[in-house]
Amino acid sequence: QVQVVESGGGLVQPGGSLRLSCAASGSIFSIYRMGWYRQAPGKQRELVATITSGGSTNYADSVKGRFTISRDNAKNTVYLQMNSLKPEDTSVYYCHVAGSRSREEYWGQGTQVTVSS
Repeated sequence: QVQVVESGGGLVQPGGSLRLSCAASGSIFSIYRMGWYRQAPGKQRELVATITSGGSTNYADSVKGRFTISRDNAKNTVYLQMNSLKPEDTSVYYCHVAGSRSREEYWGQGTQVTVSS
């Protein structure tokens, strides 16, 4: 059993900042990659940012320069620092974990991020 626990979502004003956290725990052997996806109502889920255990990152074009993903491998935790937030960033953000043993996948429950004045 693996648990993926997210935190940090909430309401923020345009131009503001928010930091999301996601910790994976349980029987997972090791983690290959962790990341964030988001899905707004009526839209498909899209990749926001990912980071491998080695530090390789990937960002959606829409968040480049504004969001920064980082990780603490020892704690199996990934963070998403979101700056200069826009109303278009409003979405449910989901943490994604890919294990290194067999590339098994796990998802968090999602955390709501709302950017509004």
